[in-house]
Amino acid sequence: MTNWHPEIPDGQGPLYIRLADRIGEDIATGALAAGAKLPPQRDLAYDLGVTVGTIGRAYAVIRQRGLVSGEVGRGTFVLGSAPEPTLEEDTKPDLDRPPHAPAGSASRATSWLQGAMAAPRDTAFAGTRISVPSPEAIRFDSTSAPEIGQAEAICNLTAEITREAAYEIASYTRTVPDSWRQAGRIWLSRAGWEPSEGSIVPTTGAQAAIMAIIAATTAPGDQVAFEDLTYSSIARGAALSGRRPIQVARDDEGPLPDDLARVCAQKHPKLMFLMPSMHNPTVRIMSARRRQEIADVARQHNLWIIEDEVYGSLRETDVLPIAALAPERTFHVGSLSKSVTAGVRGGWVSSPLSHAQRVYTAHKMLTGGISFLLSELSARLVLSGAAEDFRKKILAEIAARHTLVQAHLGKYEMESAPDAPFLWLKLPEPWLSGTFKAAAASENVLIDDEDEFKAGRSGKVYHRVRIGITNPRSREETAKGLQVLQDLLEDNCVCYDSFE
Repeated sequence: MTNWHPEIPDGQGPLYIRLADRIGEDIATGALAAGAKLPPQRDLAYDLGVTVGTIGRAYAVIRQRGLVSGEVGRGTFVLGSAPEPTLEEDTKPDLDRPPHAPAGSASRATSWLQGAMAAPRDTAFAGTRISVPSPEAIRFDSTSAPEIGQAEAICNLTAEITREAAYEIASYTRTVPDSWRQAGRIWLSRAGWEPSEGSIVPTTGAQAAIMAIIAATTAPGDQVAFEDLTYSSIARGAALSGRRPIQVARDDEGPLPDDLARVCAQKHPKLMFLMPSMHNPTVRIMSARRRQEIADVARQHNLWIIEDEVYGSLRETDVLPIAALAPERTFHVGSLSKSVTAGVRGGWVSSPLSHAQRVYTAHKMLTGGISFLLSELSARLVLSGAAEDFRKKILAEIAARHTLVQAHLGKYEMESAPDAPFLWLKLPEPWLSGTFKAAAASENVLIDDEDEFKAGRSGKVYHRVRIGITNPRSREETAKGLQVLQDLLEDNCVCYDSFE
């Protein structure tokens, strides 16, 4: 424990931001050395005369800036950048030492477990500079559709659109052609269910669609329910817009109906976000019975539901969507990003008829409106059959990469499936989620730790990481990255005694 005690600088802006800036300055000047443990939040709050929430937000900011690493049960530790090697160190290489690890470390895992390296993050802020991963990094931290030859079809369709719709491309999009809604009905249909006429709202991808739904159904201060393990970017986006995320306990299928009923009775959320067909990050599917139970609870408590089926388009199932069970309160969301192409930003919402116009208006106000070129391209990809052809090819590519996963990581416990573009890997002792992510990053392999999937503060520790396998450019690059992760996992036995 360090004797460090900050003084919060005077000035404009929120107190927690000024505190985060001061902590960053102290790390930069060496007042807080690499490996130093920050005071517990409650203790520092008492010393500074502020709320625990202020300290928690400040710690969250510096963690997002890549300056510290937090592990439940251990505390928050300062992460250091690598020192410049001396000539003596440079001429006496430590063959067991990873790039940037301190000289003389017992093993790679030892130095990372001591917080010697921070993982780069796409949106991590250090002062006014945005940290960008190396172009050579192997990106297992994304699950966009793999490149399987989409460019030629996109080029041909785009050429058609530019020839046929020069005026529409030059202007703002003020109307929604029937073909866009027809494409949405086709793409969102599943298990014998088809969205109703008039329910389809074209959107700029799924994330924009979901934020529009939140804006259309809730007001600042309202509570939005999330599973305690979920795609947390939606929870963060809800919080950023002034809504209050709350958590519902889950099991392997999804949210527990009894706990959802309890949360609804006690906290009265207006909306819940779900991923029933392929949960991110666990890969699991929600049974027909559980979907009906969730729909019943939602109807009893007048709860809106967002059914995120972005990954669901990759999974063949005969289980009806929740939108078929409770169409009057369910927003069914889908896009092309995982199963066709992410760069086109094509998405649709099947909305309850009472709210279709509200979602359209909210989406326009939040995004500035949809692009005619991209929306028309998305519709033509679906209506021409090209989207379905790409989906089948992408499923085949995912299955091939899943075989690589089994070859490199098959002996470790994981949640995975041949149709899933990611896996949920259980880490062996002594690895922790954050330190394994940092270790992989120092080897130029980017993955997501478990904190990326927590809807809020939680005492649950999974000791897992999510590894996306579709973003690398090729199977060869995928195998290369998996080999790095395999080597790290097998290195844990070397470091355990020295760490203790």
